[in-house]
Amino acid sequence: MEVITVKTSRRIQMIDITAEVESVVRKSGIQNGIVVVFIPHTTAAITVNENADPSVKHDLEEFSKELVPHNWRWTHGEGNSDSHFKSSMFGPSLTLIVENGRIALGTWQGIIFAEFDGPRTRKVWIQVIGA
Repeated sequence: MEVITVKTSRRIQMIDITAEVESVVRKSGIQNGIVVVFIPHTTAAITVNENADPSVKHDLEEFSKELVPHNWRWTHGEGNSDSHFKSSMFGPSLTLIVENGRIALGTWQGIIFAEFDGPRTRKVWIQVIGA
């Protein structure tokens, strides 16, 4: 397992980590199999979405704020209840196919780290498993 670090600078932020995950896959030497990307935090998540147009990440950030407002009537009193909910909506892990030593993503797809309670320094756990 490899661990990478992601530093965020805003409370809600989407960061493309495709290159970092691809680097771990290359370093593993595994040609065919899967890669699991796991976020060990309750207020951050991971997703796959378009990475060519930066407005997609912006729209994900802004819509998540409207969909799950920070000031809703949460009973959890730490001030980050919305972050827990957003994290659950996106999810803590991805399983992606590795083919010919590369992650099999669509033309416009990228791996997006989703921060919902920043700014913080986060860990991303990556495990590459051969077929």
